[in-house]
Amino acid sequence: MLVKHNYSLLHDNTFGIDQACDEYIVYANEQDAVRVAKSVKSPFLLLGGGSNLLLTDDFHGQVVTPERRFDISVILNHGSNEPCLRCWAGTTFDDVVDYAVRHGYHGLENLSLIPGQCGASAVQNIGAYGAEIQDVLTTVEAVEMGSGKLVTIPAADCGYSYRQSKFKHEWKNRYLMLYVTYQLSRTFNPVLDYGNVRRQLEIRGIDESRLTGESLRDTIIEIRQSKLPDPAVMGNAGSFFMNPIVDATTFEHIRATHAGLRFFEMPQPDGTLRYKIPAGWMIEQCGWKGRSLGRAGVYNKQALILVNHGGATGKEVVDLMHSIQKDVKDKFGLDIKPEVNII
Repeated sequence: MLVKHNYSLLHDNTFGIDQACDEYIVYANEQDAVRVAKSVKSPFLLLGGGSNLLLTDDFHGQVVTPERRFDISVILNHGSNEPCLRCWAGTTFDDVVDYAVRHGYHGLENLSLIPGQCGASAVQNIGAYGAEIQDVLTTVEAVEMGSGKLVTIPAADCGYSYRQSKFKHEWKNRYLMLYVTYQLSRTFNPVLDYGNVRRQLEIRGIDESRLTGESLRDTIIEIRQSKLPDPAVMGNAGSFFMNPIVDATTFEHIRATHAGLRFFEMPQPDGTLRYKIPAGWMIEQCGWKGRSLGRAGVYNKQALILVNHGGATGKEVVDLMHSIQKDVKDKFGLDIKPEVNII
């Protein structure tokens, strides 16, 4: 276990915000995690790779994070002989996707190049291009804060929905992540009907009959790199806002007053339809794409992403967020909420 005092978190958040914490604790194994869970004092912050975090001030407490290392075990499902990947919480998630694709284990291709760690994937229910982590996640192994009790939580108990889980709400700060297990398949069943995936495959000259896990991963990476800034070059936390989901009445009202409205149908278990409206499209319609407010701005290739143009503070990013939210509310009557964890 590693402990540092008065530690700068500049390199622990992809927004590149230079704020410090009183104490920085890195746990490397189950024994470390139990010790930390039993001894940590409030206030504390459970931190993964910092790719979904916006710091607005120094954190006067303990920051707890798993050791960053590649740690994957392949476990065969006894019923189907299909592979499960048991991944250390501090493993970079995209390294897992790369490993899976190279070994012919399918189900993660559309989640390629999403930043962050495996532990955070279970908290955020990360998703992209028609896939979500809840589609493949089977269990989360963790340590209960305070008691140090080891628990294994089935995915069905985690309350997953669009970008949500119990870990973000009623279980917030309750568990220290150890391992996340993903159930994959040796059979390739690509998900292509979302965004411009099929179009990009056509541009690359890839026929669906010749599509492989590797070529789909490469295509997803190409799409993401064309839209998303590299945090090492321009600080950001990926998609800053969640896409609002509305009922049929609200949707029809908005569509009647806004020509060219973009949306995705979301069939519900009760047979009704709800509609996801892209926040990035609404932000762009409000004229924010490529604009800045001080040293914080909206990325010029994707309006869903807020960026640090250099030296921005977390408070500057929050001011920008509030201005965008107001304009979207005024124009569309919808509240857009941040996906990023603001501290």
